[in-house]
Amino acid sequence: MSETRTTCPYCGVGCGVIARVENGEVSVRGDDSHPANFGKLCVKGSALGETTGLAGRLLHPEVDDQPVSWEQALDTASARLRAIIDTYGPQAVAFYASGQLLTEDYYAANKLMKGFIGAANIDTNSRLCMSSAVVGYKRAFGEDIVPCSYEDLEQTDLVVLVGSNAAWTHPVLYQRLVQARANNPAMKVVVIDPRRTATCEIADLHLALAPGSDAGLFVGLLNAIEPGQGSDWSIERVAAFCGLSSDDVETFYAWFIAAPRAVTLYTMGINQSTSGSDKCNAIINVHLASGKIGRPGCGPFSLTGQPNAMGGREVGGLANQLAAHMHFTPDDLSRVARFWGTERLAQTPGLMAVELFEAIARGEVKAVWIMGTNPAVSLPDSHAVCQALAACPLVMVSEVMRDTDTSRFAHIRFPALGWGEKEGTVTNSERRISRQRAFLPAPGEAKPDWWIIARIAQRLGHGAAFAWDHPHAIFSEHAALTAFENHGERQLNLAALAQLTRAEWDALAPWQWPINREALSHARRVQVTPQPHGATPNLLYPLMLNSGRLRDQWHTMTRTGYVPRLMQHLAEPTVDISPQDAARLGVQEGQLTRISAPRGLMVARAKINPGQRDGELFVPMHWNSCFSRQGKVNALVEGRCDPHSGQPESKQTAVRLMPWQPAWQGELYSREELTLPTWVHWWRKATAGVSRMTLAADKPLLEWLMAHCTGQGWQLQIAQTGERSSVLAWHDGALMLGFWQGTGLPVLAYTFIEEAFRTAPVQLAERHALLNGQQPGEHVEPGRIICSCFSVGENAIREAMAGGCDSAAALGAKLRCGTNCGSCVPELKAMLSVRV
Repeated sequence: MSETRTTCPYCGVGCGVIARVENGEVSVRGDDSHPANFGKLCVKGSALGETTGLAGRLLHPEVDDQPVSWEQALDTASARLRAIIDTYGPQAVAFYASGQLLTEDYYAANKLMKGFIGAANIDTNSRLCMSSAVVGYKRAFGEDIVPCSYEDLEQTDLVVLVGSNAAWTHPVLYQRLVQARANNPAMKVVVIDPRRTATCEIADLHLALAPGSDAGLFVGLLNAIEPGQGSDWSIERVAAFCGLSSDDVETFYAWFIAAPRAVTLYTMGINQSTSGSDKCNAIINVHLASGKIGRPGCGPFSLTGQPNAMGGREVGGLANQLAAHMHFTPDDLSRVARFWGTERLAQTPGLMAVELFEAIARGEVKAVWIMGTNPAVSLPDSHAVCQALAACPLVMVSEVMRDTDTSRFAHIRFPALGWGEKEGTVTNSERRISRQRAFLPAPGEAKPDWWIIARIAQRLGHGAAFAWDHPHAIFSEHAALTAFENHGERQLNLAALAQLTRAEWDALAPWQWPINREALSHARRVQVTPQPHGATPNLLYPLMLNSGRLRDQWHTMTRTGYVPRLMQHLAEPTVDISPQDAARLGVQEGQLTRISAPRGLMVARAKINPGQRDGELFVPMHWNSCFSRQGKVNALVEGRCDPHSGQPESKQTAVRLMPWQPAWQGELYSREELTLPTWVHWWRKATAGVSRMTLAADKPLLEWLMAHCTGQGWQLQIAQTGERSSVLAWHDGALMLGFWQGTGLPVLAYTFIEEAFRTAPVQLAERHALLNGQQPGEHVEPGRIICSCFSVGENAIREAMAGGCDSAAALGAKLRCGTNCGSCVPELKAMLSVRV
């Protein structure tokens, strides 16, 4: 048995984790000593051990879909890159990186692309999350610095959460806020969000403003802080612009002005906009004007979405930045070129994410290396992205999983190390550098990303600059660059870490790089003119679509989608719709719907949500072609971007919604994955030891399934009663396949069915019960899982409520729900509020 202190690879909170390996099994718990989480973990973090299996892993290099040796893969990749560079120039090459990469990997990729290939066409999926926040900070402070720490939440009088459902997206930090408020009942919390989300559970005031109108709210607040500054953004004008009551606007302004200390937490709802940069500066402006910055309990705090988005920003992972917070100015260009010893340094910014893939589509970029991300799902207008990748002469992918939407287009696949296998550092939302440490052996032939990058660089003739033998050497170089000729002009200065020995780096405790709070007093305000969003609803597309994250999934589900526990809460794409819109459109709870935009179509199951504004929908961003047919929300989203940050407006898309009543819906369990006819809609749901898919279609599938089973030599057991049909297939007493269908989605004894696939032989009486999809006796299914940490379902919760549990605390004492990460507490309270 061994234990290793490491860092969670999910959101930007940067929680410390202790991983334990015993008899080949990995378990995790929170690290009590880590200052980001003090031992707390959300459900995703708690389930990290369940993501370390090797099923579906990419374990060997591949060229043109054929397994090859590393030497062949590296030689082929470098030869094809060299041919493209020699023929079309360095601007024909691009890298697309990820906030999932470690800082050392990021540094290596940026150095190769900008420093030695000689073009700045390296961008990252952080462009989709945080680039507007970067622009806001740089315009205000001259540098991409976050002037806050988590401790500020415990020292403030007012917390404003804007465009952030932190209860689901940053659960551990949200629970820290919950505790801070409990410790200080005088603290006020304002949530600014078009939707009523789980985060509103602790709100003293919820401002359900019109989508995209945030800048008007904060420009009006600036006017209230400094009356007579010439702005005509009165409370009445703000209320009309934002779709709020004047009383609510006035209350928010009064609270902010009166509070001695205030922190504003903001994330995707602000950043993902065609005017996201201005919205960030509108928030920063009110902190500067009110003096609520540069002291404890104060500041504009952008929460990063990914574990190392901040580290990527530090090393220059964005196409419009140089390394170490330097810019494309003559002095900085000279400084970086001299430090790296290169004459090839890119002299101008490169292509940002959306324009990068547009350049691939136009044939201007001939080669793209995609590292640890899935742009075929995560970028807007995903069909166009897929078409671009399909036509690109050279697509290289570094990945942990073999089958992703993006890797399907790859000519060369590099097997990369995953969490628990690689060594390096990450930087969280509050500028705190933590170690990710390896505690598992490298599987197959998988290698660290930095190693792959360095070997390609060596083959391109740049070996001396990439002669690292360990990530410690890369970190030391990165830290030295931040300090190089840095006489206080740049606040990112890791000189204190540049001389660490390997042993000291191995043992590095979480370390927050400091900022000069005094320098914040010299920050500049940026004039902001509030703009409407770029979506244009019309008679054909009258609804406004918002997209975002769920509680238990991460990005495009590349790893979390395979964990049964993380698929229990919401197991397929859903669309939140207001009761009024549902009634008007004839949509019932749980009904399938088709959502369309000029660019594409998706299918999602309706959730009627009174917290949803009329005329607006919400759909999760996670589903992809590995887990659903037509489940990608970004198939609908247009590639409109902020002109300053290049960040797409993923939060506002004009769509229409129509109810879909398929001829049948069903559940299919099988021991092996089936390739279904193309006209069947399906949703893959992670289940231990068996393949499970929910299906729907307008054409019958029963005969196709029966033909498949008889072709395998399996015995069939069939039942048909009215509009309901079922088929079981057996082989030597083992259940091989089960299918249940009806006009609506059949309600089955899922745990009973799954146990039958693990049991052989199945008794005759149970076979008959299985055919009906129900377990004999008085067994009660758990129902939809509310608490994923302890797999507590809604049926058990309702039973406990009927037995006298009248609070979330009472439910937690009886069932444990809500007692770990706390993410389900708002849902528990919602169930309690509607009890009969």
